[in-house]
Amino acid sequence: MYKVNSNSSTIYLTDGGLETDLIFNKKIDLPHFAAFPLLENPQQMEILRKYYLEYLELARSFKTNFILESPTWRANEDWGYTLGYSKTDLIRLNKLAIKELQSLKTLFKNDINSILVSGQIGPRGDGYQVEDAMKAANAKAYHDLQIKAFKEAGADLITAITMNYVDEAFGIVLSAQSNNMPVVISFTVETDGNLPSGESLEEAITAIDSFSDNYPSYYMINCAHPTHFSEKIKSNSKWKSRIKGIRANASCKSHAELDQSTELDIGNKEELGQLHIHLKEHLPNLNVFGGCCGTDTSHIKSICKHVL
Repeated sequence: MYKVNSNSSTIYLTDGGLETDLIFNKKIDLPHFAAFPLLENPQQMEILRKYYLEYLELARSFKTNFILESPTWRANEDWGYTLGYSKTDLIRLNKLAIKELQSLKTLFKNDINSILVSGQIGPRGDGYQVEDAMKAANAKAYHDLQIKAFKEAGADLITAITMNYVDEAFGIVLSAQSNNMPVVISFTVETDGNLPSGESLEEAITAIDSFSDNYPSYYMINCAHPTHFSEKIKSNSKWKSRIKGIRANASCKSHAELDQSTELDIGNKEELGQLHIHLKEHLPNLNVFGGCCGTDTSHIKSICKHVL
């Protein structure tokens, strides 16, 4: 079981926009934005390994810790079936993802103080809009497949990325809790700083903490530019202390605009780094830094130069 002290100044890095990097920079076709099929192709698996190695080298150079996130954002039943994978296939591939990351962790065990292997979960539907919303109990049952596979494979924690409404996120928390796994919940927000469901970050975090007796290890915000939510975190409210991680988009564009983009928007890397200084000022426990759509190691390097 891992522990990250919320009062610690220890910094954890994680990776950037895996799928956009693979599609636009590595020229790999990812049907339905799914990276997990690459695990079965030796050539493509080598590309994945090199992708993670770049970030681990960055953590080594800046003397930070690191969270290895599995490429399994789409490796749930609905997306898996759409791509032609059975339930048995998905269990095997989710476990394989953790095994591959554990081998990378071993390579750097003497160079990086703390490396955590995280089983990444994405939404059942589209990350940018709420479709066929589930009640928490249904979401728990749905996401059990991945969480159980990650536990059996020896993952250190579960990270739910791009959550866009409270009930699904809470269902994942319930599943993690029943499987005795630490869990991190990362919400995405629109340009108004609220979840695609219309719920505010404060409402979402407060509700889940209240329902689960503060079970999530911490919360993150991902797949949004800092300018989209910076005003929402300027209050002195206690709920902000539960946000420990940011995985920002490179672009200032809305989700709808990004969804229609045919070219990668890498944004302004220097500005992105500077904005993280302000995020750190308003989020007292912020110590997990990575990226999302459009970001690569150069963006994370800029962030490091500004916050370390």
